[in-house]
Amino acid sequence: MPLPEPGSPPVLNLWKAGLDAVPPEVWRRADWEVLILADNALTEIPAAVGRLRALHTLDLGHNALTAVPDEIGEPAGLTRFLYLHDNRLTALPDTLGGLDRLGYLNVGENPLGRLPAALGEMAGLVELRAQQAELTELPESLGRLGRLRELWLGGNALTALPGSLAALGELRLLELRDNALRHVPEALRALPLLRRIDLRGNRIAELPPWIVRLPSLEKLDLRWNTVADGAEPVRALRERGCVVLT
Repeated sequence: MPLPEPGSPPVLNLWKAGLDAVPPEVWRRADWEVLILADNALTEIPAAVGRLRALHTLDLGHNALTAVPDEIGEPAGLTRFLYLHDNRLTALPDTLGGLDRLGYLNVGENPLGRLPAALGEMAGLVELRAQQAELTELPESLGRLGRLRELWLGGNALTALPGSLAALGELRLLELRDNALRHVPEALRALPLLRRIDLRGNRIAELPPWIVRLPSLEKLDLRWNTVADGAEPVRALRERGCVVLT
């Protein structure tokens, strides 16, 4: 497979290239900044990925990976995007915590069952996506992600959120659709910048009075729950201009 010539821009796009393994010549160039290997049939990524110290974007989504090497946490330049979604991952390495400048992480659509506590060390995260990952709980350490603005957790089996998420003072969007929540998580009452909450398809029957006092709330989606459309908090939120869908 022909690769860019030496001296060419350090961007390699092998999207939908029909690969079942990464060509060895990919690892012979260490200055890649963008490496896209999405939508192939890859079952493994070699440890050589750790040598790509200039890499800021790595897309491994839509493959057949059952594991990623510990070395994935080593590229010091990985600051923008890491896509691991839609694979067959049953665990994430603790070494991901070393990517403390990464802004975006997508680990959704994998049978993970749990997220490692080490994700709490990824202090640069602005957006975390872990949808449809068979999660039943979240680690308390996620409360350390002080820069997080968007948290996507739909399609799991969560019954509660850890209280530590009350420390996510920058959070703007929280997506929790299609989980098993019976109550609006208490931690949300401490989030002054929260604008959108998606609770579709849970088991919530009533809203707590404090939800009306969330100062930035613009949209609350409660469809496919049993909250009454005429409930007092629903009415109060609508009166102040918040869009409430029931």
